Amino acid sequence: MEELLDLQLISRLRLSIGGVEEITGINQRKLRYWEEKGIIDSLEAKCGANKLFDYINVKKILYIKDFMEEGYTLQASVKKADEKLIPIIKVFNTLHN
Repeated sequence: MEELLDLQLISRLRLSIGGVEEITGINQRKLRYWEEKGIIDSLEAKCGANKLFDYINVKKILYIKDFMEEGYTLQASVKKADEKLIPIIKVFNTLHN
């Protein structure tokens, strides 16, 4: 039976900062600020200076947004998001080994 999720494909998908804004509802200015502060990481596009974000970073942004909406500070939200990402990162790391 074919897998419902193609994790290999998901691990290779990249979104522009505009796409991330559209999906997460977090404006580009805030995303750039978070990147400046080391909260999220972008990848440089090979054919230009566009910033691209992978699944892990988009998921982290969504977790941070949810925690902040629950009343957590940015710092606390980042910590909680990092903890929630551990199992996801482990799965993605096994795909690249």
